[in-house]
Amino acid sequence: MSNFAQAYEAIQRLENSLKTIIRGREDTIRLVLTGLVANGHVLLEDYPGSGKTTLAKTLGKSIDCSRSDALERGIIPFRRIQFTPDLLPSDVLGVNVFEPKSGTFRFQHGPIFSHILLADEINRTGPKVQAAFLECMAERQVTIDNVTFPLDKLFFVIGTQNPLDIAGTYPLPLVQLDRFLLRIPMQYVDASTELEILRDADAIQDNAESVKPVVTREEILLAREVTREVRIADSVQQAIVDIVQSTRGNPMLQFGASTRSAIMFKRALSAWAVVSGRTYVSEDDVKLLAPFVLMHRLRFHPGAGDAHKAFEELVRPHLEKLVVDSYRQSA
Repeated sequence: MSNFAQAYEAIQRLENSLKTIIRGREDTIRLVLTGLVANGHVLLEDYPGSGKTTLAKTLGKSIDCSRSDALERGIIPFRRIQFTPDLLPSDVLGVNVFEPKSGTFRFQHGPIFSHILLADEINRTGPKVQAAFLECMAERQVTIDNVTFPLDKLFFVIGTQNPLDIAGTYPLPLVQLDRFLLRIPMQYVDASTELEILRDADAIQDNAESVKPVVTREEILLAREVTREVRIADSVQQAIVDIVQSTRGNPMLQFGASTRSAIMFKRALSAWAVVSGRTYVSEDDVKLLAPFVLMHRLRFHPGAGDAHKAFEELVRPHLEKLVVDSYRQSA
């Protein structure tokens, strides 16, 4: 079996495991898996009770990390941090503890040392704690008292936040949002799915508590390597550049997308292709993923109206050009 086939088969197992617990959110599940395979982080956004925490916990339990040396380095498979206004950076990163018997300091690992980290309601804590995540998410390391501690290669953050109109929330700064590869709004499920959830609520809860690993850490790392083999046509890469360029100096926007945004967009497209079982990126992939990758990195002026509609107008000519260019290349 080829590496691609192994990676896709593992992702399928993981997706099916999540679907047994998370009902009616197939698109959300695939986007989260895209973030995982792309070696990025994802931000889930919706009102309380929409299943954000359950999704993250199920993902953490579904990955077997027992064969790595992580435990010796203080890293465990899954941890959850409930963010509150009084949380301190040391509560997240860890702290040096003085031991009187030996007269030395010992580093006590914080919950950031995990493979899958659920940063629950991340916008309920203050800017100081939010800033403590920047180095961890960007460079996968923690620096305490001038000593750097590496995190695991698998390190994956699922942040959840409630909409900003709910009391007690602190808006995430742009530099923090930029650390998330995808921002995924979780919409309400339809009536038939909600009825199914209501009927099976007890069974779903029992299944969620007894989730067993279905993939290994090594299989996820293999899937990340496979994304480098995904074919991305020149026309698709040109479309990425055109879209990013169009956000700069645009009168509708206060801030445009960075070069890093373009790189992350390309990485997300490759990962989506692997999750979809394809070795190439299609034009539809660009249209689908563009808002999830770019919207949270842009700031529209109030006069631009509805941000989603303004974004659609912004990218439409570049998507149309992509279709034409792709047709010419294939002709």
